[in-house]
Amino acid sequence: MKILPAIPSQYHEIIDVWESSVRATHDFLPEKILQQLKVAILEQYLPHLTVYVALNNNRIDGFLGVDGNKLEMLFISQANRGKGTGKQLLNFAIKELGITEVDVNEQNPQAVGFYQYMGFKQFARSEKDGEDNPFPILHLRLNPSIK
Repeated sequence: MKILPAIPSQYHEIIDVWESSVRATHDFLPEKILQQLKVAILEQYLPHLTVYVALNNNRIDGFLGVDGNKLEMLFISQANRGKGTGKQLLNFAIKELGITEVDVNEQNPQAVGFYQYMGFKQFARSEKDGEDNPFPILHLRLNPSIK
């Protein structure tokens, strides 16, 4: 697997990975909101974040997006979940990009557990997500003693 900067021509494949991942892990999202997020990510988020893809045989298995020291998104395709891609991407983001914070949907216990396992601790909670939807967000910070 290679981790490389994303290029705009990959955005549609990245969105396919995002949708595959979200459908597997975000069962609390109504279809209408999922479709709205899909457009927002493609048109607003990806162009303004630093995005990296995990490539395997020229196929995108996962991706991450960062803004400063914050991991804004990390998604793994449904077919590649549980195979270490997420750990590799997160370790890359920590070591190479200096991320120390991430927000995660409280209603996505798999993601919460993943980030906690990787050394993140909750420091705050919001009742609504960044789009003002009623989906609580946990704000996590990397435990400085974890290297």
